[in-house]
Amino acid sequence: MFTGIIEEVGTVTAVRRGARSAVLTIRAEIVLDDLAIGDSVAVDGVCLTVTSLTVDGFTADVMHETLDRSALAGLKPGRRVDLERAMRAGGRFGGHIVSGHVDGVGRIVHIQRDDNAVWYTIEAAPSILRYVVEKGSIAVDGISLTVARVSDRSFSVSAIPHTVSATTLRERRIGDRVDLENDVIGKYVERLLTLPAAEEPSAGNSGIDRDFLARYGF
Repeated sequence: MFTGIIEEVGTVTAVRRGARSAVLTIRAEIVLDDLAIGDSVAVDGVCLTVTSLTVDGFTADVMHETLDRSALAGLKPGRRVDLERAMRAGGRFGGHIVSGHVDGVGRIVHIQRDDNAVWYTIEAAPSILRYVVEKGSIAVDGISLTVARVSDRSFSVSAIPHTVSATTLRERRIGDRVDLENDVIGKYVERLLTLPAAEEPSAGNSGIDRDFLARYGF
């Protein structure tokens, strides 16, 4: 599990592509501390497993499913990426629950400065936008951000100067593709509410259904 608080920006130094997979080599510094083979690192919001370590970086395998669902398929040497190690038990929870399992890819369609903040408007598919809630959380390239506006085609976030300077947001331009992960809570709630009654072991006992949630403003 991750929190969406980026620890450092690393650099892709090599991409070795297979028929339907890839191996990334990433130069880093901060995340190497206590990192071991088999550990998880979020790379632009995608949870990858460390397969080898060097004095100045690590490698990770990217499987076919991950390439299909994320923007990692477009990575090239020299590309800078957001990095976060998996959260330690007992650590500070500064962002929100981020699994590193990307839901899809969005595209930046507008960037606007607003005093000391920067607004990013990101176009996304309906399958992603259905879980985007104003004032809710979303991970963009692994960065925990608060949704400020939502429309039927896009959503907007406003990033403070520290977030922009400490992540790859400062390098993003209109047209760039970004990895998106919705807040996991909404997906679980929807799944539980749409299960057939036969699959609900305690159906009728909980007292919670769509009418109950609607009645209390959910």
